[in-house]
Amino acid sequence: MELRSPGLSMEAREGVPALPGDGDDYESLPAGVSPLTHMTAGAVAGILEHTVMYPVDSVKTRMQSLQPDPNAQYRGVMEALRRMIRTEGLLTPLRGINVTMLGAGPAHALYFACYEKMKTTIGGLINHVGNSHVANVVKQRMQMYNSPYRSMLHCIRTIGRTEGVGAFYRSYTTQLFMNIPFQAIHFITYEFTQEQLNPQRQYHPGSHIASGAIAGAMAAAATTPLDVCKTLLNTQENMALSSVNVSGHLSGMANAIRTVYQLGGVAGYFKGVQARVIYQMPSTAIAWSVYEFFKYFLSKNYN
Repeated sequence: MELRSPGLSMEAREGVPALPGDGDDYESLPAGVSPLTHMTAGAVAGILEHTVMYPVDSVKTRMQSLQPDPNAQYRGVMEALRRMIRTEGLLTPLRGINVTMLGAGPAHALYFACYEKMKTTIGGLINHVGNSHVANVVKQRMQMYNSPYRSMLHCIRTIGRTEGVGAFYRSYTTQLFMNIPFQAIHFITYEFTQEQLNPQRQYHPGSHIASGAIAGAMAAAATTPLDVCKTLLNTQENMALSSVNVSGHLSGMANAIRTVYQLGGVAGYFKGVQARVIYQMPSTAIAWSVYEFFKYFLSKNYN
């Protein structure tokens, strides 16, 4: 697999001058384009990625519950969505979407800007963890069954007042360790799949969608165990923690890993894996196809 170098079309890499308007010119935007261009494309892609499939993300959070309420035990993703809408209201699967949108825009602006740099360096693997972490905690608290929070601001104020600012960062290390393999698998798989499906690196929506979906599915499945631990740290399930005599609040990745095993054994690390993969496949397909379209569109207009 070859990671492309920014600023060089395929012809230039082979020693042949690139012609204006060639199909793969968009692969790297012209050298004069501001990083703001990548950030704009990334922000739009990120917001669409996280909002279009958000209801499935809500299901994933609930299915990762280690000791769910009897009324929140689901056999599958579609059954969960139907029951959530029927028993809790039409908008229940969208609870917390506003905080996700606020976090996704700036996070993915950096995410994709660093991706362009990653074609020659590795520095972007963990860039968006800090940007979206607080939003992720609030989102998951609001997604839980019988969540007591009325709104995003109510959730933030209540957590800050009752648990302290540190509550927003209990799972920071876990998310960091999860994001490193997730992004490594994600980017490498995307680039590898593009080499197979689109070796000329022309703008080809079908290959971007397929590559994004495959990359998202593989990364999501491989990192589900750490995602389950992250969800436990973010939600602080009272019933589950009290059953293993955890007093106060659970913190730390090692404690979360032990607690998940105590509560669910090896299978506990893969709770919600189906929902996570179903969420991630179209989400990453949307993100990559939108991002690649913006690169193509902006490069043509720039020329």
